[in-house]
Amino acid sequence: MKKNSEIVLRDIVLVGGGHSHAVVLKMLGMKPIPGVRITLICRDTHTPYSGMLPGYVAGHYSYDETHIDLRRLAEFAGARFYRDEVTGIDRSAQTVQCRHRPDVAYDVLSINTGSSPDVSTVNGAAEYAVPVKPINEFNDRWQHLLATITADRSTTSPYQIAVVGAGAGGVELALALQHRLGSVRTSAGQAVAITVFGKDDALLPQAPSSVGRQFSEVLESRGIRQVLGRAVSQVGARTVATSDNSATYPADTTLWVTEAGGARWLRQTGLELDEKGFIRVSDTLQTVSDPNIFAAGDVAAMIDHPRPKAGVFAVRQGRPLAVNLRRYVENRTLLDYRPQRKWLALISTGDKYAFATRGRFTARGAWVWRWKDWVDRRFMARFSELPAMPEKAASPGHHIRLSSEENTQAISAVAMRCGGCGAKVGASVLSRAISSLQPVEREDVLVGLHAPDDAAVLSIPADKALVHSIDFFRAFIDDPYIFGKIAANHSLGDIFAMGAEAQSATAVATIPQGLESKVEALLFQLMSGAVEVLNAAGCALVGGHTGEGQELALGFAINGLIDPAEVLKKGGLLPGQKLVLTKPIGTGTLFAAHARLAAKGRWIDAALESMQLSSQAAAGCLRRHGATACTDVTGFGLLGHLVEMTKASGVDAALDLACIPVLDGALETSRMGILSSLQPANVRLRRAISNQTESVDHPVYPLLFDPQTAGGLLAGVPAERVDACVAELRALGYESTIVIGDILPMGDQLAPILLRC
Repeated sequence: MKKNSEIVLRDIVLVGGGHSHAVVLKMLGMKPIPGVRITLICRDTHTPYSGMLPGYVAGHYSYDETHIDLRRLAEFAGARFYRDEVTGIDRSAQTVQCRHRPDVAYDVLSINTGSSPDVSTVNGAAEYAVPVKPINEFNDRWQHLLATITADRSTTSPYQIAVVGAGAGGVELALALQHRLGSVRTSAGQAVAITVFGKDDALLPQAPSSVGRQFSEVLESRGIRQVLGRAVSQVGARTVATSDNSATYPADTTLWVTEAGGARWLRQTGLELDEKGFIRVSDTLQTVSDPNIFAAGDVAAMIDHPRPKAGVFAVRQGRPLAVNLRRYVENRTLLDYRPQRKWLALISTGDKYAFATRGRFTARGAWVWRWKDWVDRRFMARFSELPAMPEKAASPGHHIRLSSEENTQAISAVAMRCGGCGAKVGASVLSRAISSLQPVEREDVLVGLHAPDDAAVLSIPADKALVHSIDFFRAFIDDPYIFGKIAANHSLGDIFAMGAEAQSATAVATIPQGLESKVEALLFQLMSGAVEVLNAAGCALVGGHTGEGQELALGFAINGLIDPAEVLKKGGLLPGQKLVLTKPIGTGTLFAAHARLAAKGRWIDAALESMQLSSQAAAGCLRRHGATACTDVTGFGLLGHLVEMTKASGVDAALDLACIPVLDGALETSRMGILSSLQPANVRLRRAISNQTESVDHPVYPLLFDPQTAGGLLAGVPAERVDACVAELRALGYESTIVIGDILPMGDQLAPILLRC
């Protein structure tokens, strides 16, 4: 979905990717709020739907069937997705504090982070127990446990699993584990043993007593031991002890499914919390402490309508939360939300059989599981089957209340803008945005940002030559901080590929016009990411130019220093060398697919991580192992850059298509025919392939022409040193490094590239 090019007047920031926020994103995607920008901050790209998690553990559902793709959903909603962990809130500055990025400003904030286990009150629990909540972190723990249990085991004793918590979550998990792992045997033929611990005298204390008794019978029939009426008092590396000290129970893994509390960082926000650390909210879902902050789902405690922590309430709160967020920024009266007194609970037994309860009503059977399956799949379809949305015209956001100064700025932003120097970002906004940046200082930068003047002044040692390069492109991702990092990394690539040391950088940025506070915040995020990368490379930011435009864009002119005798050019390939590639390809097709909602969020995550990996260390490694030619793979694609190298070197090359590393998802998106807009121009280079007809059907073939952003290095390395070179590159963090072909003497054919399938 295309983002609107409207003026941003207000920022709604959503912290956490829980069920309520998923509903909010879907609703705001269907009907955006004019003048309002949405930002979702969440540590995980894929968030699990709690109602299907037991079915996932039991093996009835796949990962994608049970997880909401938040990055894709945010793209549909026209929202920015920041993948990071929130560590606090500065309410006076109205900013969200994150672990790995600059603070994020908000006008309105909503929190839907679920709950976290409080293991501090039980000795050893923090060290040895495996908490199920937050459920968005559970998959990694589950996969590790599954791999451990299903591995070949020579022991004669069963693997002991303790499930602490006898509510619906603990009982469902225990039964799902038994169904999935019941066939796992030790060398003596014994099955995995599961024990459920509960402090109450019966299972499912919040359900009708008859249901608890029936579940107790189910657990007994499955061989699951029940230890009830005794709270767990201590967890050891291989044991669990109860409060009466009557016994110690074996436990190779202890799963913690007891009632949890709010995240610890909430205690430092000044928001009013209940005794378990949950945020106290009114009927409008506003916090009682701050009208600018809302909360929903497990993290919220409704003061007038207390309810158990259950996914049904988080889902039901999504719609009223979306409505009230809209009404709040539009300065309208908020509506009260009153949760239902009775709710339907569907509890599965692991084997496609389930119980249903609502008040005094109870039912059980395979038909109940089919009903639950239908309900759950219908809910998940709301977030996976996203409709194509028409592009909406820009709107000034008439209903948003603005101060007189903001109103003046908004009118100016939508008016006809000047060109020339009149299109520069204002000096006060610019100075505030860069005032807290701390570019690395170098002795050879005589005049730079530390003492700004009309131009930077640099010193060049007499024994060095100047290497100069420039790159500039518009944003392809809605996170300005990450985009700033990638833009700087991409621009440094040419310098590193030639073997040079990066000395200085001059930035050129285009910033969408808007309220001064929004422009300042955007510019700060953008340049914070860029300066972080430049500083890591020892490259001083010495100046730049920032102008207004319709789309965010950034580039850098980079100066580097090198010994003239050590310049690593494209034209140094020699017959007999091996071609080494340090990063996988596929960024062009992946981000084209992302814009069309056709890419999985985890594919984009992996691509972004690859694009943020600097080539500085790789360049040094290649030189140490005798590389004689090198280039960075960028806009012309792998084939285009290889053709440049062969032409300059007077050689031919053979590529092994099966060896070329490819980013996750790139084969799938290219197979769908989703390709970069630059692909057709790059495909014209197919005439450089000597055996095109033999290789055109290979799945990697289209990716030879895929334009890369911040791609890897392509180098010619002596054959006798290539194994050591590849091993060192992988140890340095370039895990996809591989030999992809050979350098051949120039042949009689005009086409220099041979593809080997």
